[in-house]
Amino acid sequence: MKRALAVGFGLCYVLLPDRILGAAEQAAFENPADGQLRSWTLPIARLEGLAFCAFALRGQFPKPLRAPLTLLGFMLAAIPQQMLAYGLAIAYKNPTDLEVKPWVVPAARVIGVLYVILGLFIGRTDAPTDDATAK
Repeated sequence: MKRALAVGFGLCYVLLPDRILGAAEQAAFENPADGQLRSWTLPIARLEGLAFCAFALRGQFPKPLRAPLTLLGFMLAAIPQQMLAYGLAIAYKNPTDLEVKPWVVPAARVIGVLYVILGLFIGRTDAPTDDATAK
């Protein structure tokens, strides 16, 4: 059930990135109508959705991506305002025109802590497998 929900969430990103991004803009910005997306923002959101689906279907997070996830999380937790400014500059043509709501920076810090936890501990438990050959 969890896997189906995760795949469904990823497919929403693939099929409806403009709606998801629009809802996020409404929630995060005081002036969401002022944002001018870069041409690659929606295709990258679709790619993110595909990656999310692939990880969900695979059932595990790839080991080579754990260290970058941990580093990203550490940076988000330690310097959320700078990371937010960097992320906005990547996604928007006019990042300095956007007014971020007060809750966004603390939320970025919390997400950073979660990324660190995931990067350090994901897949490190001895869980039973469904593989019939593993006896």
